[in-house]
Amino acid sequence: MPSNKIKFSYNAPARDVESLKATIVSKLIYNLCCEPSEAKLTNWLNAALYTVRDLSAQSRLHTRRAIKHEKSRRVYYLSMEFLMGRAFSNALIAENVYEAMKQAFTELGLDFDAILNQEEDPGLGNGGLGRLAACFLDSLATLRIPATGYGIRYDYGMFKQEIENGRQVEKPDGWLAQNIAWEYNRPSKKIPIRFGGQIYYENNKCIWKPSDEVVALGYDQLIPGYDNDIANTLRLWSAQSSDAFSLNDFNRGDYFAAMEKQNFSENVSRVLYPDDSTTAGRELRLRQEHFLTSASVQDILRRHLDIFDNLDNLADKVAIHLNDTHPVLAIPELMRLLIDEHGYEWTQAWEMCCKIFSYTNHTLMSEALETWPIEMLGTILPRHLQIILEINEYFLNGLRAQGYGEDLIRRVSIIDEDNGRRVRMAWLAVIGSYKINGVAKIHSDLMVKSIFADFAKIYPDRFTNVTNGVTPRRWLAIANPGLSALIDSRIGKGWRKDLEELSKLNQFVDDESFLQDFQRVKFANKQRLADYIKTNLGIEVNPHALFDVQVKRIHEYKRQLLNVLHIIYRYNQILQNPDADWTPRVFIFAGKAASAYHTAKKIINLINDVANVINNDGRIRDLIKVVFIPNYGVSLAQIIIPAADLSEQISLAGTEASGTSNMKFALNGALTVGTLDGANVEILNMVGQENVFIFGNTVEQVEALRAKGYSPFEFFEKDPQLHEIVQQITSGRFSPQDVMRYQNELNLFSDYYQVMADFRSYVEIQKQVDQHYRNPQAWAKSALINTANMGYFSSDRSIIDYAENIWKVGPLLSYDKEVYEAENCVFEDELPEKI
Repeated sequence: MPSNKIKFSYNAPARDVESLKATIVSKLIYNLCCEPSEAKLTNWLNAALYTVRDLSAQSRLHTRRAIKHEKSRRVYYLSMEFLMGRAFSNALIAENVYEAMKQAFTELGLDFDAILNQEEDPGLGNGGLGRLAACFLDSLATLRIPATGYGIRYDYGMFKQEIENGRQVEKPDGWLAQNIAWEYNRPSKKIPIRFGGQIYYENNKCIWKPSDEVVALGYDQLIPGYDNDIANTLRLWSAQSSDAFSLNDFNRGDYFAAMEKQNFSENVSRVLYPDDSTTAGRELRLRQEHFLTSASVQDILRRHLDIFDNLDNLADKVAIHLNDTHPVLAIPELMRLLIDEHGYEWTQAWEMCCKIFSYTNHTLMSEALETWPIEMLGTILPRHLQIILEINEYFLNGLRAQGYGEDLIRRVSIIDEDNGRRVRMAWLAVIGSYKINGVAKIHSDLMVKSIFADFAKIYPDRFTNVTNGVTPRRWLAIANPGLSALIDSRIGKGWRKDLEELSKLNQFVDDESFLQDFQRVKFANKQRLADYIKTNLGIEVNPHALFDVQVKRIHEYKRQLLNVLHIIYRYNQILQNPDADWTPRVFIFAGKAASAYHTAKKIINLINDVANVINNDGRIRDLIKVVFIPNYGVSLAQIIIPAADLSEQISLAGTEASGTSNMKFALNGALTVGTLDGANVEILNMVGQENVFIFGNTVEQVEALRAKGYSPFEFFEKDPQLHEIVQQITSGRFSPQDVMRYQNELNLFSDYYQVMADFRSYVEIQKQVDQHYRNPQAWAKSALINTANMGYFSSDRSIIDYAENIWKVGPLLSYDKEVYEAENCVFEDELPEKI
């Protein structure tokens, strides 16, 4: 009998400059079939990616062997978004070859930075939700925790944003066209995903006969841990038709019919967040969520059965985390698989589910909590709807047995009977999960007092907090190399793995020499951003001015409108008092509005209209510049954030769950102006009130205003300067070519997010910002205190909280490679192409 084992060497690829040069050229020739003399920058990038991927692949094989050897509990992180950013620079940092690779390209006569910039940002996310997931994957690998991320490999990202005549224009984000050599195609990982059809019973067993089937094909991205021998995987699913092509239709000339089913099937992974303002868009969104969860849960069970003989210990070995409500269909999908395909009794399957799932809530706004009409769910996923109804009945009967009244039972029912019979996905997540967490202390406190108050009474031990964090590797080491080098020179490099070490910088807050170096780094970053703005937008900005930055998704609750009102206020005041001592400011905005969110798109239009007027008014003498930078993403954030002096975190108190941009800005030495909302509260506690600018109504004051009947007119009428600003906007002062543009579009007088109520407080705190900035030494000291006290906001700390308090998982041991070499083999199913 032939052996089923294959000899395999675990010798690491060489990491010195000469070896890297030779390997890059070899990859260029043999992997890409490209002559070095004819290679384009993208070819060199791909050759280098293949080179560094080999390093990560070795770590991945080690990780896989360790998992099988230790048979440890594993984490599976399900998210509709993973805003990863560029893989190349991150992998170079993680594998500790950044400087060697840079030197290798220098010696090859190539511009390393130009090669880095060839890589497109993967179009796998929109905002904070996806970037948080990416930070968590980085931290999971760095902390040696065995984990797999699951998402969708969208053909097109949300969209590529362009600004035409001040308006957002959405263009396809064809990020896959570049064919960057980082991912692995897994053709053996094809999983059937079923939709529609009917259910019936046969011998007391439920049979689902679907009417439609799509195949999920897996693509893997390696996620290397920083400075260790661990690499986890992000598996992304791409949709294929189960019968992609009808030759009979084609041969008889019906070419449209031959391709129609294929196109319909593959639409499932075509675009991130299809426009859900139409029924077709909502149905596609539901299909996407089932596609993600079904493929992932089936794959999780397959992985488990690769190691164990059966699923009886599934709850002991598997932790599935639901990042928001988008993947909550994983709960009925696991129930379906356990009952229908693996023969478990209903109650046994439910008990297993309730020990496997955990759920992160990201919003307190009831309108943002996902629900699905029963009719739609029943048409697309009839078996899942049946299971959800069974879960609800089981849950409610249990409450009745415990003596709960019908009023509470109506409120906690998964089925909302008051709004057209809809399935409340957040309710299903709470009932089916053993832990539910908020993402900042204030958010978690409010969560159990507001949207989940009834559930907190039923399940008092299920709710907890894990404050968000950001990875210091991406958001300091990569984004801000100047500051990283300065920190390294004074306290060493340990902060990359333990961000709390930044607290050692507190010894330098009164060190004039260090503060000067700190200021020089900030100015260099501002100059870099100024150059970017000049090159790409044709606008000259003064790097000596205060860079006032608000970059994030455009949404009414984030209150970019409040920022604009202050800019206009400032503009009016300069015109009325031109000889006053004004602090020059550059106001920088970036962010996308959802394509169907007309009010948010109108806010972008207003920002650009105001910029056009102010930037071209010679009387202002460059005391104000307003810039909207299009197509915000991770790589652009890495340029903007290190350059910021002031970080705008001005959401209405009680609406931002946590935020992570506030952490990134503070880590890079920007001072926060913000409300007592989300993680701003914890940042205030860490840096002290003299190093942050807090304004506006508290959560309690916001609710009190609503309780009495909030009237924006009350604030509008008693504040003549606010009155003037609103009149200027609505009368066409900033849109003379279309004076009616903002008459009814900005919801100024419905003002659900209380912009007018907080306007005066915001204006006054901005005066304090001006005053503080006029003292460069004092400002630099405050900025350094922010950087030095951001250790708590590492995503490593967040993941430790999850691992210890929610998932109950530990790090992989450093399984000795000598053991591997003694065994001198891997099994056939562990070969790289079949991982």
